Amino acid sequence: MPKLSIKDLDKISERVKKTTLLREGAGRAKITVHMGTCGIAAGARGIMNTLMDEFEKQEIKDVILTSSGCAGLCSREPMATVELKDEAPVKYVDLTPEKMRRVLAEHVNGGRVVSEYALAKGSERVS
Repeated sequence: MPKLSIKDLDKISERVKKTTLLREGAGRAKITVHMGTCGIAAGARGIMNTLMDEFEKQEIKDVILTSSGCAGLCSREPMATVELKDEAPVKYVDLTPEKMRRVLAEHVNGGRVVSEYALAKGSERVS
């Protein structure tokens, strides 16, 4: 597994700064990639890189992309939480870059939860 380089950290930092400065409180959605040790070991870096690449390709400027530590369910990493404005958050588990692209397209951009990758919506399990 590749190590995170200074260049990678700079890219993440730049992206987060832009997001915070340009969209503070104004984003239509927020995606949190859970990047605790377990998440990173399971591939969370790839999920974050995929999202950063897609944000650039699609010129997404109204979605906040952030990271957090462990979400407490290490066996289901990599995980991400998607929060659309005025809707309950949805926690996605067992992600791959391809699955994350689908979540971005269908949930973040299309407003439809991708049930087969979702563990919970708000405090309820998605069945």
